[in-house]
Amino acid sequence: MTGINGRIAAELGVAESQVKAAVDLLDGGATVPFIARYRKEATGALDDAQLRTLEERLTYLRDLEGRRAAILDSIRQQGKLDAELAAQIARADTKARLEDLYLPFRPKRRSKALAAREAGLEPLADALLARPDLDPTVQAGQFAGKEGISDADAALEGARAILIERACESAELVGSLRETGWQRGHVTAAVRKGKREAGEKFADYFDFSEPLTKLPSHRILALFRGEKEEVLDLDITDGEEPRPGALGWQEARIAQTLGVADRGRPGDRFLMETVRQCWRKRLKPATDTDLRSRLWTVAEEGAVTVFARNLRDLLLAAPAGARPTLGLDPGYRTGVKVAAVDATGKVVATDTIYPHEPRRDWNGALAALAKLVLAHKIELIAIGNGTASRETDRLAAELVAKLPDRKLTKVLVSEAGASVYSASAYASAELPNLDVTLRGAVSIARRLQDPLAELVKIEPKAIGVGQYQHDLAEGKLARSLDAVVEDCVNSVGVDVNSASAPLLARVSGLSERVASNIVVHRDANGPFAKRANLRKVPGLGPKAYELAAGFLRIRGGADPLDASGVHPEAYPVVKKILAATGKPIEALIGDGATLRGLALSAFVDQSFGLPTVTDIIAELEKPGRDPRPSFRTAAFAEGVEKIGDLRPGMRLEGVVTNVAAFGAFVDIGVHQDGLVHISMLADRFVKDPREVVKPGDVVQVRVVEVDAARKRIALSMRSDEAARPARRDGPAQAPGRPAPRPQAERPQASRPEPAGALADALRRAAEGKPRGR
Repeated sequence: MTGINGRIAAELGVAESQVKAAVDLLDGGATVPFIARYRKEATGALDDAQLRTLEERLTYLRDLEGRRAAILDSIRQQGKLDAELAAQIARADTKARLEDLYLPFRPKRRSKALAAREAGLEPLADALLARPDLDPTVQAGQFAGKEGISDADAALEGARAILIERACESAELVGSLRETGWQRGHVTAAVRKGKREAGEKFADYFDFSEPLTKLPSHRILALFRGEKEEVLDLDITDGEEPRPGALGWQEARIAQTLGVADRGRPGDRFLMETVRQCWRKRLKPATDTDLRSRLWTVAEEGAVTVFARNLRDLLLAAPAGARPTLGLDPGYRTGVKVAAVDATGKVVATDTIYPHEPRRDWNGALAALAKLVLAHKIELIAIGNGTASRETDRLAAELVAKLPDRKLTKVLVSEAGASVYSASAYASAELPNLDVTLRGAVSIARRLQDPLAELVKIEPKAIGVGQYQHDLAEGKLARSLDAVVEDCVNSVGVDVNSASAPLLARVSGLSERVASNIVVHRDANGPFAKRANLRKVPGLGPKAYELAAGFLRIRGGADPLDASGVHPEAYPVVKKILAATGKPIEALIGDGATLRGLALSAFVDQSFGLPTVTDIIAELEKPGRDPRPSFRTAAFAEGVEKIGDLRPGMRLEGVVTNVAAFGAFVDIGVHQDGLVHISMLADRFVKDPREVVKPGDVVQVRVVEVDAARKRIALSMRSDEAARPARRDGPAQAPGRPAPRPQAERPQASRPEPAGALADALRRAAEGKPRGR
């Protein structure tokens, strides 16, 4: 039998030695990011995706081996383990197959079959099965009157229960029905009586049938959700119904397993009815349960994968950078919450303004914002995309137009999870003197500056980039998302002198306790001057230092290498390179011509191979490089603020918020994301939407259809539907509208307040005088 390492190697298409090295490192406490980055020689350069798959399969296969051992031990204790059964159990390659083999030996509750055996009816069952030419009623009559057997009919029912149990305990039969059922089966759905109107959102499934093997994840989840909400009735049916009176293929297999055939003999009718009852009462319900469970597994794996990919894209979205930012958390009655943060994300001012209904203090709001912009040299305005976002965006547009010298950039930012952060224990500790309603504005501002640094403070599932996420198993989703966050944080690297404890806790090798200790040490002793000083942090031992050091950056420290991704253990290699070039480290860093001219093999030794040397040269050329893309913003069309403003044919600019298996959702500024179906993503065939878009992308779309009642917006990105090429340098133009100008150049929208009053309010703000309300 192939061992665990060999099986994983075959699945990944790599050498078993690579798998063994990775397994040894994982067992030794190493993390996936550390192994992927700093142990390439050992693993043959397995990447983080391969290592995550390896880690998941290793857990599953070790659990499988543990269950195999437990089953063997249980059967052995019963004295029923023979060589053939032991070999079958040894060959079982899935948990389902193991459980099929164990079924006859599993401790059972009292059943009809057990009662029948205790009543002495097993000889009757054997006789009827072996001799169909015998009359069942006559044979059963011989057992009538015995203890627990009232008459011949009761004896026959007992014999039937014994035969049915035999079939149900056949591992080969159960496995065959399940696998063939998966290949041939269909899910059918129908709307429940009286639920057509209330369940309108499931209208696509009111009369539905599709093969099990072709159902995508999102459709499975929708069907199960419809059933859970008591709108849909689901069933699993065979793709081909048998002719009237004929056996279905499932019953035919049961008959074959029992050795039954209908040849007109006296006992055949009894035996065939036994086969039918075996399928309809026992094996069909059990098989349907297995198939539904398998469907759910497929759906869950697909949904978790989509969620994980979208989360990765969101975390690795382009950061606006260390620039003073104004965060606006929009609202109507409760006002727009405002937070100004400096380039490091420190809160320097807060306020609440009331530009919308019911107060409509538009000028006062503008004056307050202008005062903050001028006082704190604000460069960016981050606007949460929730309630009143478009109205607040228009307010910000006026502010941008009125302060052209500031060259402000306004950006609509997803506020998903901001309220979760605001009420969290970490937010209370981080912003203890700030009202919970204002913390959301702080989070919105910071996530524009650096999405990764801010979003790690929020539970991943609260960020809202998944489909049917609340239906998924908590543990599986959490493990997957935690792995994504860990990989993202470590691929970017962390500035140890500015990072928050939640961000540091995601660094390879660091626990929450050690991350908090780093912050406490930093606050008490000042910034770390070099990586080696991290050893002084309580709880950060040699192993944790080894796993974490390469991912922690110290900018402007004593050693320029500490700001790079070169691991301290590899500093001796850098010394060899410096000796070979004759240049000091300050001159060599960034000198691509010199570095690219080196013979890398000259620096390879027993400790560091070519992959590590290659990575070191790349780091020296661009130390601490950020893998995230450059920052870019989208501009929404003026006058298009709600779903009722949309018309087919409009060309708009938007931001991709979510990518699913069936397409991409795009925020076009109407409080309801539109869907670009996979068939509308490009002129060519698209198998995976992620080939074309990812969350955060700024895209040009065309409105295809609007269903306001169901809040559905169909969009297209196909160029052959556009009247002219989409613009990439500004907002798209809606039919019949002048092309809107870039954000900073837009004219002031007309308002009922006199221009003189507004100008006076802005002048007062610039002079630092209080405003009147």
